[in-house]
Amino acid sequence: MYRFFVDTSQVDKINKSIDILGEDVKHIKRVLRLKVGQELEICDGAGNDYNVVIREMDEDYIRTAIRSCDLSKGESNIKITLYQGLPKSTKMDMIIQKCTELGIYSIVPIHTERTIVKLDNEKTEAKKLDRWQRIAYESAKQSKRARIPKIESVKGFANALEILKDNDLNIIAYEQEKARGLRSILINHTTVSKIGILIGPEGGFEEGEILQAREKGAIPFTLGPRILRTETAGFASLTIVMYVLGDLGGY
Repeated sequence: MYRFFVDTSQVDKINKSIDILGEDVKHIKRVLRLKVGQELEICDGAGNDYNVVIREMDEDYIRTAIRSCDLSKGESNIKITLYQGLPKSTKMDMIIQKCTELGIYSIVPIHTERTIVKLDNEKTEAKKLDRWQRIAYESAKQSKRARIPKIESVKGFANALEILKDNDLNIIAYEQEKARGLRSILINHTTVSKIGILIGPEGGFEEGEILQAREKGAIPFTLGPRILRTETAGFASLTIVMYVLGDLGGY
């Protein structure tokens, strides 16, 4: 069944209806070619999944009737934020897509010493963020998430370190770390609920950045004897954390 997200303001519990707005209207009508009477699955992003049937189709909205409502089951109890050094080309697209599927809570793109990509102005950055948020939306639909991960505005490395304090545990991938793997860190932090994962761009982090991160409490870790690309390291790390502490693989 096709799945869509709406804002809670679009849910009319009194009249048991939900209005679908925006780009999803065109997608339902012109791409999926759905008709009145067909069923959809709608998530309100606040933990509720609705089984609905299309009741009315207009140029600007699609009105649906609620048949049933259940609690969403697509979210982990652990909130993991990926602080991703901006990679070249369209690698960020794949990072966002796969991390969303795996259960990421939010993603913060960061500028580091070795970042090659430069977002020259606010307009360029805004276009990128719109694209990345749309990718997160589509991936959240596909993977039956209960919420859409937030793609934050691009932060400088120093600014990113300042917001790490909101997490219970922060870990940073470092190719010069040889002994401490993720499992050895996680077995000593089994009760954490908010985790930050820092991944460098192509070439990784500078040694000075690792020192700065350690001063803020981030723990360097290794992903083993092989050097992973930046677009692989993030969701490899997320997979391990979700498997050990989250719901990946079942309970």
